[in-house]
Amino acid sequence: KHEFFVDMTCEGCSNAVTRVLHRLGGVQFDIDLPNKKVCIDSEHNVDTLLETLKKTGKNASYLGEKSAQ
Repeated sequence: KHEFFVDMTCEGCSNAVTRVLHRLGGVQFDIDLPNKKVCIDSEHNVDTLLETLKKTGKNASYLGEKSAQ
């Protein structure tokens, strides 16, 4: 699982993230809108996921691996 920061401010922003990730395929993800985080479980590499998130036009960055709890 990988955690990313995405500068989302509203429901529309999180919908844009959902759209691009669905288009990429092969991903399971959780969007934490208040904390502007997206946690992605995927076989894709980090660069691919980050490029995909940047397609929303939002500022996105990689926060690191998220440990299972």
